[in-house]
Amino acid sequence: MKKVALTLASVLAASVFAPEASAVPAFARQVGMACSACHFQHFPLLNGFGRAFKSSGFTMIGAQEKVEGEGLSIPDRLNLAMYTTTAIENESSAAGNSNYGFNLPSAGGEFNMFIAGRGAEFVGFISEAGLQGGAIAAMKIAVLFPVGDARIGAVLHTSEGQGAAYSFETMNTGAAATHKLMGNGGPTNQHVRAFSAAQYFDSNTAATGVSLVANNASGFVNFGLYEQANTTAAGAPALNLNYLRAVYTADIAGFDMGFGIQRFGGESTITSKKNDLTIIDAQAQGEVGSMPLGVYVSYGTAAASDVATATNTAPNVNTFNSDTANTRTSLNVAATLEFAHATTVQGAIRSANTAGLTDNAVMIGATYDLAQNVALGVNYTTQSGDAWTVDTGGKNATTFLFEALF
Repeated sequence: MKKVALTLASVLAASVFAPEASAVPAFARQVGMACSACHFQHFPLLNGFGRAFKSSGFTMIGAQEKVEGEGLSIPDRLNLAMYTTTAIENESSAAGNSNYGFNLPSAGGEFNMFIAGRGAEFVGFISEAGLQGGAIAAMKIAVLFPVGDARIGAVLHTSEGQGAAYSFETMNTGAAATHKLMGNGGPTNQHVRAFSAAQYFDSNTAATGVSLVANNASGFVNFGLYEQANTTAAGAPALNLNYLRAVYTADIAGFDMGFGIQRFGGESTITSKKNDLTIIDAQAQGEVGSMPLGVYVSYGTAAASDVATATNTAPNVNTFNSDTANTRTSLNVAATLEFAHATTVQGAIRSANTAGLTDNAVMIGATYDLAQNVALGVNYTTQSGDAWTVDTGGKNATTFLFEALF
């Protein structure tokens, strides 16, 4: 813990030497703006303008030239971006046994290519491919028509581990795995599971489906049908699972506020499991003094799996809670404060109950932006409660991270 504290201190002290720089990933090239135009504090957290860009279906275009004609309006070049991470990670058991790992972009770390942008005035897209193996990690096409001051349409999506929320999401509560406080979730997701109820329940399953979306400046509604499989699954998925997401946003007392609910339901034809999970969440982004502050709260509950009966020889297992006796719950509260230029500190607590056992966590961390698209991060999470009284691996986790998006 002492080493973690010293590392945090060194990252924070570096803030006075932070350089001024602008990021140039795919969307920044399209709109001709710095990354900070869309992101709150640091990527990947969204601010109000970032939500508006995403709500347009990635179709906003700025300084970049367009190729236009009758029924045609696209950027004059296809925009790409590269994302890479390198991390040193350690996790230890209740007995203190440690396991260190060094994750390079080619082995353990991330090395992904994004192709993204505008396909028409009402069509946008984004795809992500892992360059280590060449597989499509995620892809979606948003067809959102302008109707007054709103956008209404459909989003087609597939991913190997982003979940149904990947279809359309703008909150920073971890409802979608892409919007989180830290760039690395932890060796076995300890950090992100401390920060977000949705991530505690591992809602970011494989998913392929279609969502109907309506959004405006006051929020959005997303109703989707999907299956827990990506594009490599054999055959056409039946889309027996359903997903409902509703979010209301407003400016309250100078804070950009958001309130939402997620509901996962249905029964998968691929896993033969039911989905029964409800999450409510809220966020507030603003300033305290001159320091940007973000606060994120989420609470989730997953029903117990059905017990086998004479007419049901196998339990109807809940994807998000295999226990047949107890409802699974998690309350997560997190905050991030930019106390100096390009430097944020983060903290989160979790109070959860799984299989009748308390499962709590505390996470602390910091992010220092070398540039708007290049960051250093450190996170430490410790877990406690009845679930950790035995010598279980992964009780504590530390991550030192370098990440860059070009």
